[in-house]
Amino acid sequence: MRFTKLNFAMLVFGIVTYIADIAADIWVARNYFCKELYLWCFLTLTIVLLSSFVIQFFSYTWFKEDSDAKPNWICLLHFFHGGIFTRYWFALKYGYQAAFKQIGSGNQLIDDLSSIVHKTAIDAMADISMLRLFKAFLESTPQLILQIYIVMTSYNFAISQYISIVVSFSSVTCSTVDYQIALRKSLPDKTKFTSLSSKITYLLYKLFTLTSWLLSIVLVMALSTKTAFILVVLFWFGGTCWTLRQHTTFCKSALAEAVYRTLVGIILIFTFFNIKGEKTKVPLSVYYAIRALTTSAILCACMFWKSQFNGEINLLFVIMTVALTLALGICFLVVYYRFFHPSNQCTQDVVDGPEPENEDICRISKFIMQ
Repeated sequence: MRFTKLNFAMLVFGIVTYIADIAADIWVARNYFCKELYLWCFLTLTIVLLSSFVIQFFSYTWFKEDSDAKPNWICLLHFFHGGIFTRYWFALKYGYQAAFKQIGSGNQLIDDLSSIVHKTAIDAMADISMLRLFKAFLESTPQLILQIYIVMTSYNFAISQYISIVVSFSSVTCSTVDYQIALRKSLPDKTKFTSLSSKITYLLYKLFTLTSWLLSIVLVMALSTKTAFILVVLFWFGGTCWTLRQHTTFCKSALAEAVYRTLVGIILIFTFFNIKGEKTKVPLSVYYAIRALTTSAILCACMFWKSQFNGEINLLFVIMTVALTLALGICFLVVYYRFFHPSNQCTQDVVDGPEPENEDICRISKFIMQ
């Protein structure tokens, strides 16, 4: 495992997009407040804060699991929602040493020390990728639904909303691709995610399927917010039940494991992830078959009750966009799994079985797969 200069550049890009995403949400909330749209302001900030609380919880929990002796300032930084910035600091520190200061040598001791530095940097990058994936589906994705709904159903919109939508879309897609890269780099049994074509195919698969589903939820919200809430809860309940049936052991404490399973259920509302590293063909097919049927039912309902939209939404354009992005997403999904997805999968014993005596294993090996 080698931590490259490209990995370091991606870390820098990651923290820039992370800050930009938060700044865009605060900018939107401020504009809502100035326009006396207090409900939109409250919802925008609530999504940001709830996501941040969850990220701090897991970040600090992982610090506790990794080291019994923790400086007090680590706890303080997490209390003030600076946990992921702390992790970025360590990742950039070790990443810089691995990418720019490590020189190959025939000396076995030097080579061993170099490998340790590279592994430390890769593990730090993997932890950040997991936290960013949480943020993508706990904050960026709900924020997308909220902002698109506001833009589509009201005339109270501004340039800040469009910037927030673009930044959130970029955050979600980049986070999922970044996580896939970190997963392949961290696990020795996974083939490397190196070719540009595989990354582009994976990104388009995620981008199109997610776009189709988010617009579908917005359409349901435009018809009835209660129905949209029930739909989202049903998908969350189904995803959480499937997660519970897998008997995951990602966290060491019962509380953290319960929170983790709940969050995986939330992620499964929006996109598919394999929870235990097993073969994905059947659950993936079932997941997107349900998604396609649900989307078709939503589009039919919108056409039947099109009078409810009162001309606020260009309904035909949105319906065509939903159908086209769903079809394109499924096509890229098939191409990705046919040509780029690794055929060798982790077995259940490796991913969620008893830990070996040597506990120096990468945390990502027990996280959600793809």
